[in-house]
Amino acid sequence: MIAAEGRRWAAEPAKDSGYGRTPYQRDRARVLHSAAFRRLAAKTQVHTAGSDDFLRTRLTHSLEVAQISREMGARLGCDPDVVDVAGLAHDLGHPPFGHNGEAALDAVAGPCGGFEGNAQTLRVITRLEAKVPGAGLNLTRATLDACSKYPWFRKPGYRKFGVYADDRPVFEWLRDGRDDERRCLEAQVMDWADDVAYSVHDVEDGVHGGYIDLRTLLADPDERAALCVDVAATYSGETCDELGGALDQLLADPAVAAVADYDGGYTALTALKRMTSVLTGRFVASAVGATQGHHGTGPLRRYDADLIVPRAVRNQCALLKGMAYRYVMRSRAAEDWYEQQRTILTELVQALTRTPERLDPLFRPLHAAAEDDAARLRVVIDQVASLTDHAAVAWHRAVVGTRG
Repeated sequence: MIAAEGRRWAAEPAKDSGYGRTPYQRDRARVLHSAAFRRLAAKTQVHTAGSDDFLRTRLTHSLEVAQISREMGARLGCDPDVVDVAGLAHDLGHPPFGHNGEAALDAVAGPCGGFEGNAQTLRVITRLEAKVPGAGLNLTRATLDACSKYPWFRKPGYRKFGVYADDRPVFEWLRDGRDDERRCLEAQVMDWADDVAYSVHDVEDGVHGGYIDLRTLLADPDERAALCVDVAATYSGETCDELGGALDQLLADPAVAAVADYDGGYTALTALKRMTSVLTGRFVASAVGATQGHHGTGPLRRYDADLIVPRAVRNQCALLKGMAYRYVMRSRAAEDWYEQQRTILTELVQALTRTPERLDPLFRPLHAAAEDDAARLRVVIDQVASLTDHAAVAWHRAVVGTRG
């Protein structure tokens, strides 16, 4: 008999490949072979996908999160495939143009409950992917729970949420009777792996792209103070003084200081990669050590423990996020292309709402079966969110450009 955590939303015939694959190994294969996962190769992480061969896309980011999740989870005693799948799947719901696209779709999707990339991920893996009719990829309960980064519905005062109202049935099933908002350990591992990956790697990409110049931070105390103000307002509840001390320690690290004179050459690239490796290893090892120090070194999984991240490490991670925000995202948000991205998605949703016959064959029947305007709008949002960056531009040109 299959344990509750290994069950699937929809019953499936038993499979025996002769290799004794676990249900979670099957989950991993389903995500890797999904269309949504392939599309991440052409979706923005921070920089527009395809703009530079060095820079990360949602796909490379997801692979990195999965690797960090797997190793960290295995050290704690989690099933390595469950945390691996959570890392692979965590961004499947992200729309074209990264967080800029997410904000644009949230604004236009108000009548059907808004848009959030994590809630969309749950929708993709439990409903939209074409694997098992009515159940998406039909992943196991343990894997779906591990993918639930924000296990709550939209509520006042919270920007993030992990489930839309009309996905309540599968959400309640995967939570297996839990009525709180506590996340399983595997979801916490994936979340910290995501924080580590995008904070460290966005800074790596920012240095390589010429957006982040560590020499300025090292030389200018006023600029360091301004960065701490940004971080305190956006990524941390710490005081600017506390963050300032953490920033001084971070910049004094030899691995970080070695990148100050980055010029793109081989030696500089080696130093940059070493910085990435050192920081990632430190952030992971600190969380593993602190968690085991509190909960013991025996295997930890599911609801046995909560991940503990030391305050100093969390502060340094927040400061790296702040660097990417201050020197990359904020400057790029002022570019005309960012405004064009929002216009493309908004106008595309509006046009497809008027002409649903232009939806692709996957979404047309869902639109026809929708019960009301809100449900029909949600299908249009599903369609637009599924597009890659380049496909969104092409669809906008074809659908909006021909109206009249």
